Amino acid sequence: MSKKDQDQNKPESQQEETAEEAVQEEQAAEPTPEEALQASLREQEDKYLRLLAEYDNYRKRSQKEKENAWTTAKADTAKEFLPVYDNLERALKQETTDEAYAKGVQMIMTQLKTVLEKLGIEEIPALGETFDPNFHNAVMHMEDESLGENTVAEVFQTGFKIGDKVIRHAMVKVAN
Repeated sequence: MSKKDQDQNKPESQQEETAEEAVQEEQAAEPTPEEALQASLREQEDKYLRLLAEYDNYRKRSQKEKENAWTTAKADTAKEFLPVYDNLERALKQETTDEAYAKGVQMIMTQLKTVLEKLGIEEIPALGETFDPNFHNAVMHMEDESLGENTVAEVFQTGFKIGDKVIRHAMVKVAN
């Protein structure tokens, strides 16, 4: 028996109460215009907050990418100058009787080091340090009891880094 048939079998006063309950249920199910407006406002506010958060994330990500691009460009440029640094370093190690020549080479080397410093590029400390594969490239090994375990005994090529990014690993000889 359907609900409509059950309602028809009830006395008239009960049918009126059931009808009133149905109307009240419908009214309770339908939001009032004020409630609908409040719900719409909450929904729009939620959309606005999400959009604001997305924009803030975009801004931070763009800033980080911009800084990373700048650091990478500096590192790539400096990497091209490192062979010049190496040749100046070799020239300084050569014996010469011409003091003016030696002084000129030393001045050029000092100027190159100053430029690298201004760019935020620094030498990776190696000689006498504990070997660290993140910064050093071991090309030789030697046994020497006077040096500690995994100690850099000799530097063949200076390493450089910019911040935490390694431009070139230091080429070293490691003891023990």
